[in-house]
Amino acid sequence: MQKALILSVAALAVAATANARDLRIVGSSTVFPFASAAIEQFSNKTGLAATIESTGSGGGMKLFCAGVGEDTPDITNASRRVKDKEVKLCRENGVTNVTEVKIGYDGIAIMSSVDADPMDLTLDDLFNALNATVVVNGQKVANPHKTWADVNPALPNRAIRVMGPPPSSGTRDAFEEIVMEKRAEHAGVALELREDGAYIEAGENDNLIVEKLSTDTNLMGIAGFSFLDQNYEKVQGASIDGIEPSFDNIADGLYPISRSLWFYVKNDHRGVIKGIDAYVEEFTNEDTWGPDGYLIDLGLINLDDEERTAPDLSGPSGKFAE
Repeated sequence: MQKALILSVAALAVAATANARDLRIVGSSTVFPFASAAIEQFSNKTGLAATIESTGSGGGMKLFCAGVGEDTPDITNASRRVKDKEVKLCRENGVTNVTEVKIGYDGIAIMSSVDADPMDLTLDDLFNALNATVVVNGQKVANPHKTWADVNPALPNRAIRVMGPPPSSGTRDAFEEIVMEKRAEHAGVALELREDGAYIEAGENDNLIVEKLSTDTNLMGIAGFSFLDQNYEKVQGASIDGIEPSFDNIADGLYPISRSLWFYVKNDHRGVIKGIDAYVEEFTNEDTWGPDGYLIDLGLINLDDEERTAPDLSGPSGKFAE
């Protein structure tokens, strides 16, 4: 009864200030370009405005799960699925009526300047270059590798310097899960990225990574495929286990570092904050996320026909319904 009262008060607080702000979206820097394009079309069609912040997937979930009310976001984007601990946080703060929307797929590209020598890396190369502790001659040691050639003699003799996302990023989460986690377990070492200059945190700004790479042929970077797809005149993607990061290879499940993309809708804000339903309808329109939609031109890898269905906003779904 007390929880119901709290939720009712929160809903009234939203209703009382519904005209005070626009639709607010936070979350993933990878999803940011897609959501921004959808916002532009949404605003053109409805005359409504929306604000969007690139906070990272983790940062967005923290804001989204803080509660129900005008000071919390209406939608959060994520470049990996919501974590169980985030669902728990949401529930603890009364955010239970949430619709989970899977929007497409993305690859994580390991990029370098177009003027640098092309790289053909393996997942093992990446782990042995970037994990803080590795096994050398049967011994667990602080990572001694200074150059890519130290990791693999077939690679260039240039310093290991990789610019990538911070811990709040879904891209960082996905990279660690896909590339690092199993290899760390197999080696019997902790999963921990190096802090000796080999791995450089770039913040929640993947465009910054692209710009840095374009002026430094000795630097590599980690970002979503869309940032490679939109900047081929500046950067190139390394092959991973012999597979190039391309639209078709990601869509076919061949490229080894791939993940799904999502957004989450706070249904208790629907009908109170203007534009939530219209924005979701715009994003999940066939002309938006379909195989010929405008988001595909920005690098989104579309869902297949069975997965690509309009979301039901009438109640919680996905992990929030489990």
